[in-house]
Amino acid sequence: MNCTEMQRLLHAYLDNELDVVHTIEVEQHLAQCKACSQDYQDYQALRTAISTDAPRFQAPELLQKRIRSALRKESKTPVRLFSRSWLSIVAALACVLLAIWGLTSLRDTFFPANSQANQLVSSHLNSLLANHLVDVPSSDQHTVKPWFDGKLSFSPAVVDLAAQGYPLLGGRLDYINNTEVAAIVYKHRKHIINLFVWPVAQGQGSGMGTETLRGYNLIHWTQGGLNYWAVSDLDLTELQQFATLIQQHAGG
Repeated sequence: MNCTEMQRLLHAYLDNELDVVHTIEVEQHLAQCKACSQDYQDYQALRTAISTDAPRFQAPELLQKRIRSALRKESKTPVRLFSRSWLSIVAALACVLLAIWGLTSLRDTFFPANSQANQLVSSHLNSLLANHLVDVPSSDQHTVKPWFDGKLSFSPAVVDLAAQGYPLLGGRLDYINNTEVAAIVYKHRKHIINLFVWPVAQGQGSGMGTETLRGYNLIHWTQGGLNYWAVSDLDLTELQQFATLIQQHAGG
């Protein structure tokens, strides 16, 4: 089973809808593929969050009584337009719509569809799943940095951190908010780090920040007129060490 087939069957596996043969194939693939295993864990985390943290709305006692009364009457008399039973049904539908709105708000809180951080995590995941980690595979900064020349309107800093335990794997072009960005790829033990770099927009603030989204850590800062975002499933402390090293070398 490859990753494409795995993604097609993952939701059915989560819902226990697969037969024995496909279940075994999925579990074997999850045991071998770190990227798909992370997707599985992300979906499990989302299901848990929705079941435990989704907003629940308690109907007022008076409304509950009216609905119960209307249902009892409905079993005896037909629904008439603009009758009390009809209004009760409308009220019940309003409660359902309110609950749907609450779930939608929760989904947007956990997975903001258009947020920059969400796009960066998606790009990080896509680079792992689609076998498109780098366009120029090289551990030599003097090969990767010139490769970006002429392809971008800016010159990203590419530093060699192999001695510090963060070897360079290469680079590629990527797109965030319809903007072409540099993605410089590093590795720490078995963890991949995507370092996204692009120019600072006019009026944009500076400063360093951290986020955690969909099980991934993100560290962002601005330096030398450029945005830097480091994205990885690496432990936050080690990712901060990486970001500090980049800052020191990029400014040097």
